[in-house]
Amino acid sequence: MSYQVFARKYRPKTFDDVLGQEHVVRTLKNAIAQNRLAHAYLFVGPRGTGKTSTARILAKALNCTGGPRMDFDPEEDICRAIAEGRSLDVLEIDGASNNGVEQVRELRETVAYAPAQGKFRIYYIDEVHMLTTNAFNALLKTLEEPPAHVKFIFATTEANKILPTILSRCQRFDLRRIPDSIIADHLLHIASLEGLNLEVTAAHTIARGAEGGMRDAQSMLDQLVAFCGSHVRQQDVLDIFGFTSYETIAEVAGAILARNNVEALSLLHKFADAGKDLTRLLADLLGHFRNLLVLKADPDFAKEASPDVLNSLKAQAGHVTTDKLLSLIDQFAEVDGRMKWATNKKLYLEIGFIKAIRSLAESNLSDVITALQSAVTGGPAQRTEAAPARVSAPASAAPAPAPAQPAAPVKAGAEPAPEPVRESTGDLWTDFQREVEVKKPLLGGWVKEGHFLGVNGNDFVLGFSTGSAMARESLGRPNTKAALEDLLARLNGSPLTLKLEVRADLAAPPPIDLKVAAPSGDEPPPFDPDPQAASPAKAAGKPAPAADSGGQDKAAEEAFYSDPLIKDALRIFEAKLSSVTPEKK
Repeated sequence: MSYQVFARKYRPKTFDDVLGQEHVVRTLKNAIAQNRLAHAYLFVGPRGTGKTSTARILAKALNCTGGPRMDFDPEEDICRAIAEGRSLDVLEIDGASNNGVEQVRELRETVAYAPAQGKFRIYYIDEVHMLTTNAFNALLKTLEEPPAHVKFIFATTEANKILPTILSRCQRFDLRRIPDSIIADHLLHIASLEGLNLEVTAAHTIARGAEGGMRDAQSMLDQLVAFCGSHVRQQDVLDIFGFTSYETIAEVAGAILARNNVEALSLLHKFADAGKDLTRLLADLLGHFRNLLVLKADPDFAKEASPDVLNSLKAQAGHVTTDKLLSLIDQFAEVDGRMKWATNKKLYLEIGFIKAIRSLAESNLSDVITALQSAVTGGPAQRTEAAPARVSAPASAAPAPAPAQPAAPVKAGAEPAPEPVRESTGDLWTDFQREVEVKKPLLGGWVKEGHFLGVNGNDFVLGFSTGSAMARESLGRPNTKAALEDLLARLNGSPLTLKLEVRADLAAPPPIDLKVAAPSGDEPPPFDPDPQAASPAKAAGKPAPAADSGGQDKAAEEAFYSDPLIKDALRIFEAKLSSVTPEKK
């Protein structure tokens, strides 16, 4: 008997042999058991995922002795004839070479013939998307209302190229890429049947290189056996197919996450000097970051990964945030698009590594908000020693409160009396603003943008204009909101829920003046459109004396640098301030 490659020798023969497509197998089994058979089926999926094998198994189940049956004997004559492609009742047609109208018309003429041996006459068209539009149109009527003894089975890798009128007449089954763990286990099973010594790491490397295709993995194993005999090691897989070991990919990813330019570029140069495929390296690196992202989002992903891969992922997952991972994936996907058409792929990958490492060191808006959040909820930037500031209630708030009464002295050994429940919501709003300004100074600006709308039951309602949506979102963060509600409960004497609303009818906050205020008593004169008439000196024809602006500018700058809030901000963000030259008129 002539030699058979593994992909043909170990092709699935029954529904139970189909791996990684449980959703398809279960549906087909139930349809046969319940006698709910459709007249047309469409199998969609990447190469090597089992479309043709599943179609042949379905044909066996329909035409087996006593069929349709899902527990048929694959070794009986009619099933063997279907598996070998010599059954008169199962016609396998290549859509790529039989894609014209004439071939479809011939098919329509044979549809009326009764089956020779089985119960059904089955037409299997592979790569059906290759049919021309006219060929599809010629098939429409027959496909919609075929004779009772006719079944159509289509297979394609590109369902988007099939006419919607054809799709609507078929039951569609999408076959998925087979998980690496299932492919690796099946390769080890084949190796045991063939008497091969296949290393587990080698099996997983083959599975990763097959990208979800069982046929590709079996073909690679065939090639490896021809190269190195009965003992297949991981290094053999790497040498023959130019793959990169997972340890190397994890090492490159670790150097990037550690922001180590020297190590990352050194690994890249070592990889390139060995003649490896840089495009493949980038694809594997993207896959690694994808696995990191999925692990952080879905802990159940651990069930799919091998133990060594999982350990590497867990070690790196704690050193990078989800936002940074998304940014890395976007950047490397962009590099991948450029490398496809580049002659110097190494150059683009070097630039991609450096840009990725720089992006990890940059702070985005989320990092700024997180730093502010930690500061206002008990971080080092919290200011509790500042003197109380006088805060005026906005026009939309309730009337100004009455002067606060001095607190009664507390006797030694006695517990302090709880603060009374406040009757006036206006008093509560003003005290709330003052306390926020003192104890949560970084939140003061956001609170000032709010309009106090009253207390509704246990809700302390604070409204914001559409232009203050960012203030509302910032105050609504869980930690910030909880801190403010604790402050409200202490001021009110009973718990209150902070309710934040954005309303279009509320006034927008006044624009922020970024200029440094002049010292008290030296306010600049108001703008005058006619300075000649306004200035007595100029009216008399004499030049006005120059203002001593140098001293004022220096005093304002010193006041700005000595502000405690500015000092806290510089400490939080490890920033430096450069002096600002006043705008010259």
